[in-house]
Amino acid sequence: MELFHRLFGSLLVFVYHCFDRIVINGYLSALTRPENVVYFFHEVLGIRPITKEALGQQTRVYQGWVESYARQHAIPMQWAEKGVRQEDFVQPWLQKMKRRKQYGVYFIFKSMEQGHTFRAATPKYPTADPDYRILSKQRSRFTHYYFYIRDAVLGPMVMRVASFLPFQTSYYLNGHHFMANELQRQGVKFRKQDNAFLSTSDPVALQAAADALTPEVIRPRLEYWTALLGPRFSEPEHRGRSLTRFYAVSQIEYCRNFIFRRNFHLHKLFERACELGLGRLTADKLSQIFGTRITKRLPGKLATVLEQVAHGHHVLRAYWKNAFVKQYEKFSTFLRQEVCSNNLSDFRLKKGLEHLSATRDKLLQVTHRFAASQARHFNGHIDFPLFQRMAWPIMVGASKAPGIKIQDTRMLRLMEVLLHAGSQLSGWRTSKSYEAILTSFRLTQQNYNLTQLRYDIRKMKAHGLVEGDGKHYRYRLTAKGCKVTTMFVLCHKRVCGPLANSLFKFRPLPEIPPDSPLEKAYHHADAYVQKIINILAAA
Repeated sequence: MELFHRLFGSLLVFVYHCFDRIVINGYLSALTRPENVVYFFHEVLGIRPITKEALGQQTRVYQGWVESYARQHAIPMQWAEKGVRQEDFVQPWLQKMKRRKQYGVYFIFKSMEQGHTFRAATPKYPTADPDYRILSKQRSRFTHYYFYIRDAVLGPMVMRVASFLPFQTSYYLNGHHFMANELQRQGVKFRKQDNAFLSTSDPVALQAAADALTPEVIRPRLEYWTALLGPRFSEPEHRGRSLTRFYAVSQIEYCRNFIFRRNFHLHKLFERACELGLGRLTADKLSQIFGTRITKRLPGKLATVLEQVAHGHHVLRAYWKNAFVKQYEKFSTFLRQEVCSNNLSDFRLKKGLEHLSATRDKLLQVTHRFAASQARHFNGHIDFPLFQRMAWPIMVGASKAPGIKIQDTRMLRLMEVLLHAGSQLSGWRTSKSYEAILTSFRLTQQNYNLTQLRYDIRKMKAHGLVEGDGKHYRYRLTAKGCKVTTMFVLCHKRVCGPLANSLFKFRPLPEIPPDSPLEKAYHHADAYVQKIINILAAA
């Protein structure tokens, strides 16, 4: 990261890293195994035998409670439609909750999905106990409820509850929502769009809010909503069997976010990252980024791809086992590097919610190594369309100034004269520069008149290449003008001109050794230009 900041620190407004999407599963440990369910029905509920109807009774009770809860609180509830993004569909209800400064459930979706449950079967052969049933795990399709919640601490979240035993729950959180709540509570101003902070008055407070998302903050909120919206158990049932939930991280995303000052630098940087990533993020580089060794028995993927998502945006992904690191740009000035894991055991991490801090440290190291790897690749020349940008016309007040083209001989003559500042330390008068151009290039007043010179000077002034001294009517190159004119003159006369002459008119004989380093470089350049042309012709 130090190298990345050394290279691009001047282009950045601020940087922050945080949890993005977190998916947590809640398990009723006392009801996850068939033998536990048998004990619960026989010893706690006193139900024999365990039939399909007995298992279904638990479901019917919970489904009836959800329907009643939605009616009493006037919460809209409907079946999820295929092809409709649920988060976008419920936005009007969420915005209504925010305007009223209310918290709680604002929408419920029902969905038929695959889930874990139990199947009771009569044994094939008769047994001494007529109430004996075989209880086994199975996966089947049944109703799941998605509760869309606005929490006072975690912000907008989703809780999914399976309506069949063992009533597994899943919680979908986003670290950016929690951070927004923390900053609002502290009175810190910020601008947030979707899951990205684009500006803030206090970057230190923003990072502190990201670090404040800990298991001690998350667990009480999950337990509160589970007790309120999950299946109800009576006091005797709680005494007969411990019905507390175990919370485990199922999927997690940790991101490092760079907010740039301008879109141009970000876009060029991301284009370069995609080009280099596809070619240089090889297996050994991925092993260094993820901090592990690669063996022949490596499970999962090991690849680098460039994917195109909606609206033409591209995402650079590098897959490793059940995890991947990705990079993409959004909102013009926002660049995100994100590591996503679907199985924390790949990183030798425990999935329990109490180990979230260790997960943060491990994934932060991955993003650190990914940024450091890219910084080493970026430490080189990147394309800058100087000549293209200078050729575009620009607006100066209410008038339009034409562009400056590299093939414009008149402009090149003027630039070459202005570069000789040593003879005119206080700047060039129009009359002096006009005389210098006529003398240096053997022109007459018919070929180049004073009106044309003044027009060219106005163009350069509009593009910020020349500044004037109003008291003495003198003109001198600005710092930007010195760089641009040097590039124009050198490229035209010392780079493009000689190479084009070698390519189209006369190429110096290779058997006669050149007598200067510059001429040797031209000989090498001639050979490589011809090689490039041959490769392109054969492609």
